[in-house]
Amino acid sequence: MEVILTETISGLGREGDIVKVSDGYARNFLIPKQLAVEAIAKNRRLLEHKSRQKINQDARQRKEAEKLASELANLSCTIPMRAGETDRLFGSVTAMDIAKALKEQGFEVDRRKIELLEPIKELGAFTVPIRIHADVVANVRVLVIRETS
Repeated sequence: MEVILTETISGLGREGDIVKVSDGYARNFLIPKQLAVEAIAKNRRLLEHKSRQKINQDARQRKEAEKLASELANLSCTIPMRAGETDRLFGSVTAMDIAKALKEQGFEVDRRKIELLEPIKELGAFTVPIRIHADVVANVRVLVIRETS
């Protein structure tokens, strides 16, 4: 019997795959647990429709991400920090600090998308990559300046 998997099953296939399994395995395990549906014409058309929708949604998200990346590329955020005489910071600038500075400028960026390999621990200008989408990366210029008290 051919079935369309509704979830990824190790050793069998990924979600959306059409696989051939024994009738008993399909009727007694996969279909009752809603891990698969029978591969009839109606379900195949539904699978194709969902596939087209997913492709369109991915294209739309990528386009929005590219627009945001172009806006972020022209942006530079300034973060004031306390520092010693050797320009070493008391503390460090983390992805959370950068996300907060971007939010103050009107850009909502999840801190987990900021690809900061290690925290910034000195004054200066740095280029920080932000992965907005799986294929889109924006580079933001971060200026760490001495905080005036």
